[in-house]
Amino acid sequence: MKRLTYLLLFVLVAGMACAQQAKYVFFFIGDGMGVNQVNATEMYLAEKEGRTGVQNLLFGSFPVAGMATSFSASNSITDSAAGGTALATGSKTYNGAIGVDVDKQVLQSVAYRAKNSGKKVGIATSVSVDHATPAAFYAHQVNRNMYYEIACELPQSDFDFFAGAGFLKPTTKYDGQEASPVYGIMEDAGYTLARGLDEYKQKASSSDKLVLIQDENGASDCLPYALDRKESDLTLAQITESAIDFLMKDNKKGFFLMVEGGKIDWACHNNDPATVFTETVDLDQAIRVAYEFYKKHPKETLIVVSADHETGGLGLGTGTYTLSLKSLVHQQQSLDNLSRQITDLRRQETSWEQVKSLLSEKMGFWTRLPLTWEQEKMLRDAYETSFVKHKVVFKETLYSKTEPLAVAANSVMNEIAHLGWTSGSHTAEYVPVYAVGAGSELFMGKMDNTDIPKRIAKAGGYK
Repeated sequence: MKRLTYLLLFVLVAGMACAQQAKYVFFFIGDGMGVNQVNATEMYLAEKEGRTGVQNLLFGSFPVAGMATSFSASNSITDSAAGGTALATGSKTYNGAIGVDVDKQVLQSVAYRAKNSGKKVGIATSVSVDHATPAAFYAHQVNRNMYYEIACELPQSDFDFFAGAGFLKPTTKYDGQEASPVYGIMEDAGYTLARGLDEYKQKASSSDKLVLIQDENGASDCLPYALDRKESDLTLAQITESAIDFLMKDNKKGFFLMVEGGKIDWACHNNDPATVFTETVDLDQAIRVAYEFYKKHPKETLIVVSADHETGGLGLGTGTYTLSLKSLVHQQQSLDNLSRQITDLRRQETSWEQVKSLLSEKMGFWTRLPLTWEQEKMLRDAYETSFVKHKVVFKETLYSKTEPLAVAANSVMNEIAHLGWTSGSHTAEYVPVYAVGAGSELFMGKMDNTDIPKRIAKAGGYK
């Protein structure tokens, strides 16, 4: 009788362990999304409702929360390649490396471990599919700028689904030599190429493996910022929905899906807070798609949300006990789009009144946001220098070149909102970690970024 009791107890414990294993795993990465990016977004949403406090993002209300360090093997401040590799493989490497260690030896990502365990695998992003973070999950290159070589590794992975804006160097090797288009290489390996959602819907049911990118009118480097989006533009939420749809087809063993919100980082490089917050909300919208799936499979689904690093050194407050995040609702487009419009104005004779009209319409200055004498002078001086004296010096960040007048307008907006930035690049700040579902308890507390994929593999039972 005693032996029977122990046997039944063993079966019960084993059954409970099996039930808690994550059959379906979502790993969301907000590139550049530090703790303050999340905190500020939630305070911004509350201020939009007319109150002080926070309005939780969906992932901000997940029951498990922690924080992670992000340093690389070569520096306390990581780049996206080393940060992505750490989140993908559980190993530190040097800045610039994709899926290889400090000795340039191949590392195995958690996505490969999922595939080896019989899971279907998807890799998705709001930037190019060959960009650093998505690349770290399927490629192995000594330099993140080897875009063609990275793309050529995509079909070698045998992963089931890829999605993003496109490919940065589809016909040009790292050494500058022309080469066979990567699209043909992918198709020869059995991948179907779908340009846009309409093509996806036409081709998905008859495809074994698929690559979804923007249609012919879309840029290859990134999806539009949420703040600039048109109704016809592909979104990260739509990509996530398509990924789930495709990975669930004829699938009894489960899946692993990595989804990157890549342009939080781009907006942080620009120190453009309104765009940062809308990009963070946009990532949350994609997570909502996964959460709806989780509600249908709560005992078998794990959702993990984190970041590769913080960008910009965002500070909430600039010397007074004041934040005015609600001011940002008057910004109608990203700093990049404002810069392009200012460039268009400079191609013709443009008066200060015309410039004021543009800044009033797009930023809310004067009509909805009163400016101090000093703030108006900053804008007027930028106008005089670039439009009248024709001395135009663009501000260059990693992903953009910005008109000096747009830079001045962005500085004024940050000043009005009482936000500060220490950098136009990455920092060594903590990044947040959130989780819900099967195995989510593994993600409580402080950890290193390399711990995250190891714990995902444990939760999923990957080989």
